[in-house]
Amino acid sequence: MVLRNLTLSTRTALALAAVVAAGTAGSVRAQEVLRDAETESFFRDMSAPIVAAAGMDPRNVDVILLNDGEINAFVAGGQAVYINSGLLSAADHAEEVQGVFAHELGHIVGGHVIRGGEGAKPATAITLLSLLLGAAAAAAGAPDGGMGIFMAGQQAALGKYLAFSRVQESTADAASVKFLSGAGISGRGSVNFFKKLENYEYRAGFKRNSDAEFYSTHPMTADRLTTLQDAFVGDPAWNRPENPDLQRRFLRIRAKLYGYLAEPAPTLAAYPETMNDVPAHYARAYAWHKQAFMDKALAETEAILAIEPDDPYALELKGQVLLESGHPREAIVPLRRAVELTRNQPLIATTFGHALLASEDPANFAEAERVLKAAVAKDHDNPFAWYELGTVYEAQGDTARARLASAEQQQMEMHFAESLRSAEAAEAALPKGSPDWLRAQDIAMSSRAMIERSRKKK
Repeated sequence: MVLRNLTLSTRTALALAAVVAAGTAGSVRAQEVLRDAETESFFRDMSAPIVAAAGMDPRNVDVILLNDGEINAFVAGGQAVYINSGLLSAADHAEEVQGVFAHELGHIVGGHVIRGGEGAKPATAITLLSLLLGAAAAAAGAPDGGMGIFMAGQQAALGKYLAFSRVQESTADAASVKFLSGAGISGRGSVNFFKKLENYEYRAGFKRNSDAEFYSTHPMTADRLTTLQDAFVGDPAWNRPENPDLQRRFLRIRAKLYGYLAEPAPTLAAYPETMNDVPAHYARAYAWHKQAFMDKALAETEAILAIEPDDPYALELKGQVLLESGHPREAIVPLRRAVELTRNQPLIATTFGHALLASEDPANFAEAERVLKAAVAKDHDNPFAWYELGTVYEAQGDTARARLASAEQQQMEMHFAESLRSAEAAEAALPKGSPDWLRAQDIAMSSRAMIERSRKKK
């Protein structure tokens, strides 16, 4: 699949809801996850040595891209790092993204989200004490004094919590040094990214003073930069050259992201036709495709394939352009080849399955079913794949499994009433005791539980 907005999976949505409740990610708004096979492959490879250096299994740590222009990354419980699209746009090197990732991994290893209550508990105690003392003063005939006591207590409680947060950030910074060093990755990227942040603060008119330091959840950027630079310069990996393959791949995905998110005019200005490298072709392909210039978009993908005929992601993009331009039959060949080259990468396989269905040729339906079943087996949390699989089942007259696929999709999209109805309909029609019947039961039970939980909150 070429960068497509997807509704949050239940797992991701619940994690972000926890962030909002805890207030650990700043201004977290309604978020969209961006999923792309090439980007996720880059994330896995750039993060794997850092995760291993932290003593963890790279297969158990996810990196999730969010459609958010703010330069930010965060964790929200579990073993997932969320990276905003704005951070990738602001970075110039893969090492910068690795530096940010290493910091966020420090939060995971330190259990900082789980331990957030350690900071909140004493702050709450101070608030309650000030409230009691303030009420006592007011009852004694000094309402103004009581309000003053309460406000002072609020200020002290806030300071207590923010100080706790700054300690956690400093701990994560120190952990990032250890992890990058253990992975043999230079800390130049981390230092350079902090220099960018400092420059952004300067341009935004930020001025360091006692109030700024008191109200900050993080240590001052200048202080963090000094500490990190002192630690990294003495590391054996400091002068190690950057990984050229990761850097090449980073420039590709950054251009792809820019072309996907930006309007065509700024994309064509940032990547004019005088630029003939792969990232420029990527970005322009999106710009032309957004304006329905199919031939121009295909010319950009062909330019990439002229450089590397078996580039699976360029083949994927070619198939996507054809498919979304109303030529699903022509999209089948490049998408099938992209699936072969990536050994059934599930996001690409989902787009391939969609093309097979969109061809409206019943002869393609059996292959679509096989491809989509393999896709959801590898990547269960893909509502679009479940939707397409349900369409295949419906076309083949298998209504029971079509309802089950719909239940999977609806539950991931947090439409629990709909998923309950679909699961119950599937359960009633499927062979009792079969794996699919048991799965329908599981979805129905969990959907009922989520509906009940929502009622209790209201």
